[in-house]
Amino acid sequence: MARLPMSAPRDHFLDACFLGPYGENDTLLEKFLVEFLRDHVYWRRNFHPEDPPAISTAATHHPDYRAFEARTRRELHQLSAALKKSVPFHSPRYVGHMASDLLLPGLAAQMLALPYNPNNVCEEAAPVTVELELKVGLQLARMLGYPDDPGRPDCAFGHLTSGGTLANYQALRLALALKSFPVALRAARVPELDLPEDDWQAFNLPAQQVIALRERWQCWLDDQAPGIAEDWRLRVEAERVERRGLAAFFSAHGALRAPLVLAPITAHYSWSKGLKLLGLGRDQLRLLPVRGMRLDGDALHEVLARCAEQHRPVLMCVAVLGSTEYGTIDPVHEVVAARLQARTEGLDFSVHVDAAWGGYLAALFRNADGSLRTHSEIAAEFEHFPSPEVYAAFAALGETDSITVDPHKLGYLPYGIGAFVCRDHRAMPLLAEPADYVFDEQDAEGYMARYRDLGQFTPEGSKPGANAAAAYVAHRVLPLEHQHFGRLVSTTIHAAEAFRNAARRFAIDMEGLARVAVPFEPDSNLVGLALNPWGNTEVSQANWFVRALHDMQRCDLSRPLQTRDFFGSKTSLQPALLGAAETQRVLSSLGLCMASLGENAPADRLLILRHTLMNPYLLDSENDVSYIDRYFQFLKEQVLALRAKLPSVDAA
Repeated sequence: MARLPMSAPRDHFLDACFLGPYGENDTLLEKFLVEFLRDHVYWRRNFHPEDPPAISTAATHHPDYRAFEARTRRELHQLSAALKKSVPFHSPRYVGHMASDLLLPGLAAQMLALPYNPNNVCEEAAPVTVELELKVGLQLARMLGYPDDPGRPDCAFGHLTSGGTLANYQALRLALALKSFPVALRAARVPELDLPEDDWQAFNLPAQQVIALRERWQCWLDDQAPGIAEDWRLRVEAERVERRGLAAFFSAHGALRAPLVLAPITAHYSWSKGLKLLGLGRDQLRLLPVRGMRLDGDALHEVLARCAEQHRPVLMCVAVLGSTEYGTIDPVHEVVAARLQARTEGLDFSVHVDAAWGGYLAALFRNADGSLRTHSEIAAEFEHFPSPEVYAAFAALGETDSITVDPHKLGYLPYGIGAFVCRDHRAMPLLAEPADYVFDEQDAEGYMARYRDLGQFTPEGSKPGANAAAAYVAHRVLPLEHQHFGRLVSTTIHAAEAFRNAARRFAIDMEGLARVAVPFEPDSNLVGLALNPWGNTEVSQANWFVRALHDMQRCDLSRPLQTRDFFGSKTSLQPALLGAAETQRVLSSLGLCMASLGENAPADRLLILRHTLMNPYLLDSENDVSYIDRYFQFLKEQVLALRAKLPSVDAA
């Protein structure tokens, strides 16, 4: 397989993408900011140039003005000084959490848009950036394999959120609205719609059938006299779960129990939050076992078979595309296949992909026309990526119902920019929340016009249009396919493969000092590293060792930032989630005794180091520097120092 040797020339396409670890592109960013600040000022002056200036030129000499300027300057200086203690996400020495340097096009676009202060709740408050947000949704849909042509009746729809947590919550809302709507139609006794025979069948209609049913319902209403149509609309609205609430809705439909949400144990904690917020409750979240930190497809089939047999509804099954802690990719294709099988048993559910982390890796899988690249084309660019299973997972994204993706993670955009994308926009009216003072109720024709009052469909009301500008411009400069944005994320995969190779060499180098293992082979650009002092068999001692290593890789506000050579993160492996076999495998690779695991935290888990390899300059061929090699040299020095502090252990 091909690999990227350190002697390979730098891809200068990426050199202009970021401010840079050393601030190398400061002139470029400054040029953008000054140019477009002046442009913004000219826009203000030319709005109504006949108006006199409200602030006189003499005001700058007034004592109050000068005092205000002085106070502001003082506070900004203090803020600037305090921010120097921030985590250096921009540096190749940062290999911790899901953060890195910011794309210059996105950063500049956000700064450019901020003085205009657009509020993307509706077109009236943001006539430009609302449309940009809708276009961002289509950009992401194309990358993920959803229909992205607004002329298609089943075109996808996406919107921005404050982050992945809210996007996941939106997925739950939409899934519940889709599944419960046919039940409401039955309860209202709407005639002539060929409704399912009972509530169980109604609740288990596939999403496309629900969408078709809703369109028939709308056509039926349009054929009625206005007064009759309004009476029927209110009658159905009164039966909907959004009006009645969960308790009253399920109480009125005794054949239905509160539905389950199925997710792997690697799922983000936002799913627990979401079920609580929605009112379903944490008890309805079923965490499924994993194999190698990837959803166990066999376990999913078993759970679904029991649900079908017991008539227990399932609202949604979640697949994780890049787990938060390990970067592993769930078999999305197996989840889709499991739903097809469940349908033969009368059970249906939404398939949602939580791709908050790994979503942007999909750019590597797409041609410029949105078509899927072949496995061999992609594999030729890397040593191991993507495995056949990972390729199949990405290839199946277009068969799912909705996806969460975070532009503020692997999209390299500022924090506060998450995204929700659903496969078919015709489901979104089920979430509409009217408000006369904000939204225009006139009939709108065309995709863009239909969603100009964006806030009625989203969990948030007010939302910054500057975020939409940032995402849109970044995606225009770096289109979301393999020849553009893919060149950026490919550097992260090369870095992960280099890190894995370096970890193997490090394990050999540490023989007699520490046992080293990568617990789970990386699917993406996150790599875990487990360490244990040589000769130690106790989990508690290994945890002390890893915690001490991590202490040298995290922020310490009492010390200058420069005293840290690298910044990393840690996580833990929990036997209750891993299962006995996987736990035994990992502990054995480190020479640890299974019996040394305690029953209570923190002794009931194994701490490991976690590395997010986002920075595109980790392998700097221009300067013949590998920050990955430097990191392992740093680890070696820390291991040697810690060994001297350990109690005596017998060599094993």
